[in-house]
Amino acid sequence: MKLFLFAAALTATSAFAQYDGPAVESCRTYALTELKRAGGNVKEIVIVRDRNLFIERYTRKVGSQFVSSVLSGNGSIVYPAAPSAELSFLCLLADDKRPIFFNWLPRQDTSALAQCTRDESLRAKPRGCLEMLQQIAESELGQMYAERFQEANARDEAAVAAYRRSNDEWRQYRDAECERQGAGSEERKLACIVDLTRRRAWDMR
Repeated sequence: MKLFLFAAALTATSAFAQYDGPAVESCRTYALTELKRAGGNVKEIVIVRDRNLFIERYTRKVGSQFVSSVLSGNGSIVYPAAPSAELSFLCLLADDKRPIFFNWLPRQDTSALAQCTRDESLRAKPRGCLEMLQQIAESELGQMYAERFQEANARDEAAVAAYRRSNDEWRQYRDAECERQGAGSEERKLACIVDLTRRRAWDMR
């Protein structure tokens, strides 16, 4: 039933509109209750009120369940003294105060700085959290580099040389860009390194 509702929500055709009504808090509370019921060590749920937060008026039945609207956007699962999970979400509602289904979705543009500042215990000193995320991001990128190197090596020496050159040039770009973004803030510089390293690994998949 849940999968059917999810698929139906994705194929709805109503026009999107920016929204800041009661459905936001209704869906947030519903998501928090569901996660705590599942036994997760969750501290809070955050729904980001930005340009990605939309409600789509659906007003039809999905199976036997009436669905009036679909709320979608970005959000976070906040854990105590740990990086938050930055995700997107989809919430189906019978009306603006009655959610009936909530699902988290992968998000490509995750912000490392947001992950390390959602919980107040990390907010004042996020460096340790950011360094941990950097290690994870570098490890994932290293795995992707190894796979792509094997592919280049199976072709010829020219492919290997071009591959190495592109990696060197990307690192020069990343370091220069993060120096610019992090001017005056080591935390912002480190967060930029994490974000761009993740994006590089995503692009190489």
